[in-house]
Amino acid sequence: MSVHSPPEIYVGLMSGTSLDGVDAIVADFAAAMPRVLGSAHVEFDAPLRATLLRLAAAGSDEIDTAHAVGLTLADLYAHAAQAAIAAAGVTAVAVRAIGCHGQTVRHRPERGYTVQLGNAAALAEHTGIAVVADFRAADLAAGGQGAPLAPGFHAAFMAHARLERVVLNLGGIANITRLAAGQPVIGFDCGPANILLDAWTQRHLGEPYDRDGNWARSGRVDPALLARLLDDPYFSHPPPKSTGRERFNLHWLEQRLEAPGRIAAADVQATLLALTARTVAQAIAAHCGESGELVVCGGGARNDALMQALAADCAGWRVRSSAELGLPPEAIEPLAFAWLARERLAGRPGNLPAVTGARGPRVLGAVHLPPPTPS
Repeated sequence: MSVHSPPEIYVGLMSGTSLDGVDAIVADFAAAMPRVLGSAHVEFDAPLRATLLRLAAAGSDEIDTAHAVGLTLADLYAHAAQAAIAAAGVTAVAVRAIGCHGQTVRHRPERGYTVQLGNAAALAEHTGIAVVADFRAADLAAGGQGAPLAPGFHAAFMAHARLERVVLNLGGIANITRLAAGQPVIGFDCGPANILLDAWTQRHLGEPYDRDGNWARSGRVDPALLARLLDDPYFSHPPPKSTGRERFNLHWLEQRLEAPGRIAAADVQATLLALTARTVAQAIAAHCGESGELVVCGGGARNDALMQALAADCAGWRVRSSAELGLPPEAIEPLAFAWLARERLAGRPGNLPAVTGARGPRVLGAVHLPPPTPS
């Protein structure tokens, strides 16, 4: 009688601080490297995006709104998961679990809490698949930041035996993971990336994002504004650290603009792009080696102007897309949460205490079982 290994197919769902929508992947973890079988992207419509932005700041009737949005997100997550499963050519019964990060609307590790919306029980009900969610809570309870959590995945699958690699995720927030043989993994949020670039583009162009960084290219960096932006104490604060929309938002930017309209809008965009490249370069210079590979993932990997700025600011580092390693840039974060779901079901820790500052390794995530199959 032959013995079959249990299925190693997982779904990963990620909707980040950029608020552009849900990225879903189906991955097979049976081999040494995960293999993406299918993917899907479901966009947030304008009313949902506006509501999530409103929930990211203090306001009225937050409890009712948050729970209603959680149910809406569960529907979208289910749609994205089902679309990715169809694209992968597999059936729902072949999927062991869905790893769902949820939508962060408040991240306050200094107060010991974080809030991710997305009703995991409803998602399990809609899909008929077990869902692992609430990944940050156990790390926070152990005194950690609860983020970033992707470095564990980076360390498992993206390290090089000889080269020092830094994995840079350019989502709403930029974060790095240092992978150096024989040394502890280091990872933390550097500062803003698409969160400010997208918001400024939406305000002035009415477009969701600055395609290829072309608008930023049309402007000129304002040295005085860049200096004021860089003066924020977050950038010099030592890790472990994590941040989000609570700190870096248009209000934060406006406070540092000397007078509205004095600097051309395109010049502000060019300066925001320079801010991301400069803070990444400063973080690498302070906490990593002098040379190696800078592997870029996330939506910002598609921004040609930003990639060029990184190459200029990160002297000694070869800047390349994660696609060159066989891992699509947009797939890395959902892949990480598919992997974290796998680790949760196996009872293995998913956090890296050296990254988050937790007191020790913790098994991350709460499991929501699907409804029983009718007999």
